[in-house]
Amino acid sequence: MKIPKKAFSDLEFTSVLEQLSQLAITDLGKESCTSLLPIENKEDLILQLHSVSEFASSFGNENRIPNHGFDDLSTEINLLKIENSVLEIEGFRRIASASETINILLKFFKKFREYYPNLYSQGSEIEITKELITSINNVIDRFGEVRNDASPELFQIRKNIQSVRSKIGQSFQRALSQYSTADFLDDIKESVVENRRVLAVKAMHRRKVKGAIMGSSKTGSIVYIEPETTLQHTRELNNLQFEETDEIKRILLQLTQYLQPYRTLLIVYQNYLINIDSYYARAKYAEKTKSILPKINSNRELSLVKAYHPLLYRSNKLEGKTTYPQDITLKKQQRIIVISGPNAGGKSITLKTVGLLQLMIQSGILIPVHEQSTVCFFDQIITDIGDNQSIENHLSTYSYRLKNMKYFIRKCNKNTLFLIDEFGTGSDPELGGALAESFLEEFYNREAYGIITTHYSNLKVLANELPNMSNANMQFDNKTLEPIFNLILGEAGSSFTFEVAQKNGIPFSLINRAKKKIEHGKVRFDATIAKLQKERSEMTKTGKSLRIQESKAIEENQRLELLNKKIKDKLIGYQELFDHNQRMIILGNKVNDVADRYFENGKKRPLITDLLRLVESENSKRKKKSAAVKKKEKAAKEKANEEATKAMIGIRKEKKKKKKADPVAVKIKINFKIGDQVRLFDGKAVGTIDSIEKDKAIVNYGMFTTQVRLEALDLVQAIKNKK
Repeated sequence: MKIPKKAFSDLEFTSVLEQLSQLAITDLGKESCTSLLPIENKEDLILQLHSVSEFASSFGNENRIPNHGFDDLSTEINLLKIENSVLEIEGFRRIASASETINILLKFFKKFREYYPNLYSQGSEIEITKELITSINNVIDRFGEVRNDASPELFQIRKNIQSVRSKIGQSFQRALSQYSTADFLDDIKESVVENRRVLAVKAMHRRKVKGAIMGSSKTGSIVYIEPETTLQHTRELNNLQFEETDEIKRILLQLTQYLQPYRTLLIVYQNYLINIDSYYARAKYAEKTKSILPKINSNRELSLVKAYHPLLYRSNKLEGKTTYPQDITLKKQQRIIVISGPNAGGKSITLKTVGLLQLMIQSGILIPVHEQSTVCFFDQIITDIGDNQSIENHLSTYSYRLKNMKYFIRKCNKNTLFLIDEFGTGSDPELGGALAESFLEEFYNREAYGIITTHYSNLKVLANELPNMSNANMQFDNKTLEPIFNLILGEAGSSFTFEVAQKNGIPFSLINRAKKKIEHGKVRFDATIAKLQKERSEMTKTGKSLRIQESKAIEENQRLELLNKKIKDKLIGYQELFDHNQRMIILGNKVNDVADRYFENGKKRPLITDLLRLVESENSKRKKKSAAVKKKEKAAKEKANEEATKAMIGIRKEKKKKKKADPVAVKIKINFKIGDQVRLFDGKAVGTIDSIEKDKAIVNYGMFTTQVRLEALDLVQAIKNKK
């Protein structure tokens, strides 16, 4: 993939990389971020995108990825390939620290490979070893000193050093006591010169104290002397310290030689940690810009939903300003989009947003879009944005742009994304517009994908005529002529030339003179476009209002459906309760008949026989039910019974209120007949009388029957007498 450097500068990709590098925690990670480029291998690109997405997801869950910080191992790696080279102690400590970090990360990703499959796959083949850490820690302690037991020789040397230092201290203390008693010493008695303890001897007694003179005070009143008794031990100490230094060098050389076979592994370690730091920085950048990994398709379709320009988003966020997202789609049926409209409306920002996001996603960086977005990859991204007038090369704007068009013609194909701002400008409007139209037709015929911004009417007409090309405009407020920063696909935009001029205080008479100087058809064409934009704006507002009303209607419908379901459930519960009560009444009547017979004859055997027959008859009607079902039915019955009781109490209260309100009301006695249609005085349901017995009637409501007192019924329609 060869993308010109001009595209990176036009789209400000380097600014994104600079912001990205600031989020890395290591110097090598920062360098890796600033050197990011579009990745040619699609498998590697997708792996990196998924890895960054996994890292970003770790910020919000409990399985947070461990710290990956490390120091640069480049010096140590280079020294390890040189024979007889010796690493410094800090170098060993950096290697041990990096090895420890690697082991922690690899074990973590192995443990949580279901959460981070792509991050795990990149380190699954790296060797996990403790040999490097153990070998270094056996020689160097956590304070950065070579251990006493790093070798038997070093142990003995340091033991001897300790012994000699003890002797020096003892001999110095004797001399101090001796000369202090003799009053040869100054009040301070002792001092330290060149890291040696010395006696502070009065100058007049310096010849009486045996030893080596190490210096004197500024006034010369004190002479610093190292006692002769300690000199011999000091020489012995110097010899031992030299031997210690020599032994330490030998130990470090031996340790360096031990690490040399691991040089390749250390290179792998460092590269892995650099990648992890790069993923971390990209994930943090995604967090700050609210970026995600959109769907990736192979159908050559680029659909960006609610896409933000990341640099503009971060800048506006710091200043407390609003950033407006854009929706834009490029596909086979809409390969090229021509954006028109007045200046300062956001055309260039839209153009740059698409180009920058495409560069980012192809460089393994997540982009700030909605999750419904989908992206594809292009082999080439070429741009022509800005004035680009070249003083050094004596090229005018138009000459420079023609040079770019030559490059475009040479490179454009079906796998190219081209982005051109102010297409065709820099020359005579009619002639330049005609040439720009020819270029655009050539790009179209080569099936390239692209977005251009322009004020040329012929390019708007061309976009309307070709089937796979589309017009678009940046929406403006019709009254204030202020930009709304909303891209509208499917229609060209007016430049609002005269309207903007009038808004900025240009005299109306001057504007009218200007209108007369141009073709009438041109004015009508621009006015028609402006009118269409106004109508589109009104339709958008109407559509928004209708969507709100539709949403409210759906919510109300859902509420009614839920209410209807509850009512149906209650009706079913009441029906079941009623059926159960009816069965209990019938069963009670049968038991009452048996009791009457026993009362009359007083015989127990027939009584038991009748009761057993009655129980067996009832049991034969029952189905075997599980305990859970019985429990559920019992609860339902209890609930229905409770609700029915509440309903009856309410009905009784209403009846009492009616009686109190109308105490003189007298009910007219009605002679009911079988077949009459009736209803309860306080009810709405209409039923038919099936039978009449004394002062009660059996009323059939279709789904159920019930026994009601005649005085509680109201006649709806009497049965017609049969002829």
